Amino acid sequence: MFKATRQWLWDKGINWLNAVPPADSSGAYYNFDFLEHEVRPGDVILFAGQTRVSKVIQMVTLSPWTHAALYVGRINDIRDPQVREKLQTHYQGNSNDKLVVESLLGYGTVANPLNAYREEHLRICRPAGLDWRDADTVVNVAIEHLGMGYDVQQLMDLARFLFPYGILPRRWRSSLFQHNAGQPTHIICSSMIARCFQQVHYPILPVIHNNQADHRVSLEERDFRLFIPSDFDYSPYFEVIKYPAWHFNEQPAYRNLPWQQASAPAIKLDTHTHSPLLPNT
Repeated sequence: MFKATRQWLWDKGINWLNAVPPADSSGAYYNFDFLEHEVRPGDVILFAGQTRVSKVIQMVTLSPWTHAALYVGRINDIRDPQVREKLQTHYQGNSNDKLVVESLLGYGTVANPLNAYREEHLRICRPAGLDWRDADTVVNVAIEHLGMGYDVQQLMDLARFLFPYGILPRRWRSSLFQHNAGQPTHIICSSMIARCFQQVHYPILPVIHNNQADHRVSLEERDFRLFIPSDFDYSPYFEVIKYPAWHFNEQPAYRNLPWQQASAPAIKLDTHTHSPLLPNT
């Protein structure tokens, strides 16, 4: 009975944290149709979440970006048949849906349609110059994470790690650097994506060692558990791609803005003085 009660309380708490309080829609910030058309497999999608847990993450990380997902494309886009079969096992929807792989509180690592986030405030972070073979590897590794649980302990440890260290009691301090043997069975969103890119040694925010003695520079990969969603936004190795609500490419930007109609004051021209900028009359 105690186990059932604990599970009931856990489910209620997760539902409360994942609930979205009443707020203004952010759908007018950007054009989802353009984003959906231009997104590529291997792109990182950042979310400015509106849930209660997202507000906590914003305060802890000092960033509006509270969640990250990896775009993997459609099921039929996956070249490896075994990986494609696993994706089909974990996603029962339309095979033509554009999918993201993400780690969610209360759900673990799952595949969801990108279209489900039409009303969210999103941003694309694209790994610059990533080879298509490596992009396939990143996508495949993300799909291999499907079914893993969400690491609540790691989320709490990361929050404690980002909190001023000296004022916390020792027993409350982060255990992120403690050795855990074997492969992880639980993971959070940004750590899952960082782990995928580290499989192909693509840099996100590496530690740079400058050895002045022999004039050499070397890079060291950070522990994948230390990454937060905003790191992909800050990384100089990812292109930040935005799609505003009004498409500015076809005409000059000012011609597409929704100005209210107002009569402009008439401008009198001096017809006695010829200007080279005006046509001859």
